[in-house]
Amino acid sequence: MAEVRDFTDYAKKLNNGVDYEQSPVKSASYKEKIRNHKLRVFFRTIGIISAVVIVISAIYVSWRDKQFSEAVITIDSNISNGMDSKIIGLSGYVIQYSKDGVSCLDAGGKQLWNQTYEMQNPIAHTSGNIIAIGDYNGHNIYVSNIAGAMGTVDTNLPIRNFCVSSQGVVAAVLDGTDVTWIYLYDSTGNVLANFKTTMKDSGYPISISLSPNAELLCVSYLYPEEGSLKTSVAFFNFGSVGQNSIDNYASGYDYPGVVVPYVQFMNSSTAFAVSNDRIMFYTGDQKPVSEAENLLGDEEIRSIYYNESYVGLVFANSTEDGDYRLQIYNTSGDLSLVTYFDLDYSEIIFGDRQIIIYNDDECIIKDMSGHDKYAGTFTEAVKAVIPTNLRSRFTLVTSSYIETMNLK
Repeated sequence: MAEVRDFTDYAKKLNNGVDYEQSPVKSASYKEKIRNHKLRVFFRTIGIISAVVIVISAIYVSWRDKQFSEAVITIDSNISNGMDSKIIGLSGYVIQYSKDGVSCLDAGGKQLWNQTYEMQNPIAHTSGNIIAIGDYNGHNIYVSNIAGAMGTVDTNLPIRNFCVSSQGVVAAVLDGTDVTWIYLYDSTGNVLANFKTTMKDSGYPISISLSPNAELLCVSYLYPEEGSLKTSVAFFNFGSVGQNSIDNYASGYDYPGVVVPYVQFMNSSTAFAVSNDRIMFYTGDQKPVSEAENLLGDEEIRSIYYNESYVGLVFANSTEDGDYRLQIYNTSGDLSLVTYFDLDYSEIIFGDRQIIIYNDDECIIKDMSGHDKYAGTFTEAVKAVIPTNLRSRFTLVTSSYIETMNLK
């Protein structure tokens, strides 16, 4: 059998009798080395992260402040739409509709679906990737998404106003014989809820808006009171919270002597209303409360634009800063930006931290700080500018082509 020897004493002799396994000098030195190594690794990692953050910040600031000097436009496909056709963007897709029907095309010009109908003056409302098309005084509302038709709502009564949620739920103001009705339908036309309004009891509903999740409905009622007009902005909850309330009433606010012709949900917990002299913001996904109110003075509001994060009001401007003034508010009702421009616009779009202002012949693109990032003209009359997932790339729709505009 092999002999097993203990070399501990022999090792101590070789090291002048010092036991390095038990030596406090060796132990302290070893721990110090480990600690120093960890510190070096830590500071090296911090240095690398800091360098990466600095580079990314520099790239972002460079992009943010970059001004594009030219636009390269390429034709993607030929299309055909009549003079009365209207074009809108829907989640990056192209929707064209007219008195005869509606169709959806992708950015390459491929037709994904179409639906025929007959209307005198079709009106389109969108939410998310849903579009609803109806006709004032008509009876039918056609609901679709980017995949195709979802269904048709037959109201049986003349349509006075309507809106749609991102789930395809439709709210419609309908003209009855002695009363005005508000009905809620699913996308296939099934009645979800209804309640009546009269001028004597509640006032006439002049504007309505559904929250994207269809749980809240905002209604602006115009009501005559002692020889003048009063507006009531009311919220109705069609979720579990509103089941025990009369007509699902959740909350509301009165504005004596004020007309509020426009209400709109920005997202599922934020809505705004615009009157002849102020803009009001409401927050809450169950019982909305008044968040902010900004007086606007006697200036006439020319246009209202919004997305889920911002509301923009356009005023005619009488200073040398520009022909128009755009005031932008965030969801809290704070004035985020005032910017000026001279372009005689037909549309304004809030994209990804960008403001696209355009007409048939030219466009201006600003960032949310008001800096001009691009200004240029189109070679052919443009019906719609549609943002893409790249901030420097846009889809253009003319009467003959779908084009891509890349900013350089």
